[in-house]
Amino acid sequence: MRPTESTSASLLFGECSVPGWNFFYICMKYNKQPLDIPALLAMLKARGLAIDDEQEAGRILGLVSYFRLANYLRPMEADKETHQYKPNSSFENAVALYRFDATLREIVFRAISNIEIALRSKMIHHFSLKYGAFWFANMSICNDEHLFLENLNAVDREVRRSKEDYIKEHFSKYKDSAFPPAWKAMELLSLGTLAKLFFNASDNKVKKKIAREFGLPNHLAFESWMNSIAALRNCCAHHARIWNRNYPVTPDLPKRLRNAWIKDTNTPFNKLYAQLCCMAYWYNAVDPQNTFTADIKELLLKYPIVDPAAMGFVNNWQDEPLWK
Repeated sequence: MRPTESTSASLLFGECSVPGWNFFYICMKYNKQPLDIPALLAMLKARGLAIDDEQEAGRILGLVSYFRLANYLRPMEADKETHQYKPNSSFENAVALYRFDATLREIVFRAISNIEIALRSKMIHHFSLKYGAFWFANMSICNDEHLFLENLNAVDREVRRSKEDYIKEHFSKYKDSAFPPAWKAMELLSLGTLAKLFFNASDNKVKKKIAREFGLPNHLAFESWMNSIAALRNCCAHHARIWNRNYPVTPDLPKRLRNAWIKDTNTPFNKLYAQLCCMAYWYNAVDPQNTFTADIKELLLKYPIVDPAAMGFVNNWQDEPLWK
């Protein structure tokens, strides 16, 4: 039967009768109505938020949706249920947090892009030299058949939808070819798929060689770095909040590494600081002249309202060898 509204008008009751499934469900009815910008501003003021320039605030809400900006208002809430704000909370501080996070994403995304290109190059080089042009389609060098097929499907999907001239030229010349060689096909893949290919490869000697070229002693920590940075890249690509997020995919933090690293590894692995440390270390191996750590420090100085502890930064982090 179709879901029906309860007498309280706050719950929905329904029954699922899909073949093989038979259960009842109860869910809350969503009854909030959209508000125009003046009503949103009035609501925020009623909750105790100071707004110095309502005209400018309205202009910003016309460009940045309230729901997106709400992520930067929540740290100022005294009550998470009623959304009442702490004393001295202001709309302008939320906008400053939003702009800080946007610039932070730009810095992080730029670094990840350079790291990703270098990783792609190393994987193409080392695996192709040892296993040939189509190593990614060779199940015998993989740990898990299911993941192998998943990865191969991802390669096939990207190749088929590619509009790159070099892909078109390849199939025009090699009509019987199922895939382009690795040095062409790998250029189409996401960082997440590259990480899965690396993880599923059974040749730990090749993986260790690649990890060592980036300053890590083995492939295990390196794999965790790849996975966590791939997840962070997705957040950046979708313009999601990154500064005070809890990340479900976390990197390992080795106690010691051969190049400049952090001495204090007692930091939450699911906070941004852990990932920034891994990125800075990795980026230094790719481009020793990069300005990543300097850019992060300069950004934090520009926005003193930002609490680095919310990102997992440890005390005296500026004195760590990696960040000097």
